[in-house]
Amino acid sequence: MSYRDDGAKLAAYRQQIAELRKKMREIQASVTPEPVQDYAFEAPQGRVQMSSLFGDKDTLIIIHNMGTGCVACTMWADGFNGVFPHLQDRAAFVVSSPDAPAKQQRFAADRGWRFPMVSHQGTSFAADMGYIRDGGKMMPGLSVFKRKGGEIMRVADTRFHPGDDFCNVWHILDMFPEGADGWMPKYRYAG
Repeated sequence: MSYRDDGAKLAAYRQQIAELRKKMREIQASVTPEPVQDYAFEAPQGRVQMSSLFGDKDTLIIIHNMGTGCVACTMWADGFNGVFPHLQDRAAFVVSSPDAPAKQQRFAADRGWRFPMVSHQGTSFAADMGYIRDGGKMMPGLSVFKRKGGEIMRVADTRFHPGDDFCNVWHILDMFPEGADGWMPKYRYAG
């Protein structure tokens, strides 16, 4: 096969993925919302209710981050930092982790993160949302909530993993003939 023939095959697969995404958006639009409680989180300014995280928006994105001990979650958050202004124009956006607010603030400042963070430490939030496995192991992901009147409803969620739709680094590495070839993110790189 030639480069052009292989490229045509890849283009056909990308078109199939685009068609699947369209079907997924159609299903997502009709998902039955799940009511959730107005969780209390710790933030740098003290205790905050989930309802206040919406600000003046009716939609809230909460990133389920495993905290400063997870280099992959750090890479995802680095990427969200770049798109944060765009997302914030449409919805409220908050990163939640089990780290205490002071630790979150130091880590965020070191990485140049601009988005707000809250701590779910000591709450059932991550477990209730399905982001803690049996045995207490946390999992990363994203949940979308809508505020309707006095109610908070979860309308979408998904877990993060290498190769998912939420970190473009993996997709760029997929363009290499050898793929990621065992590469894993780091907190810092030489250079």
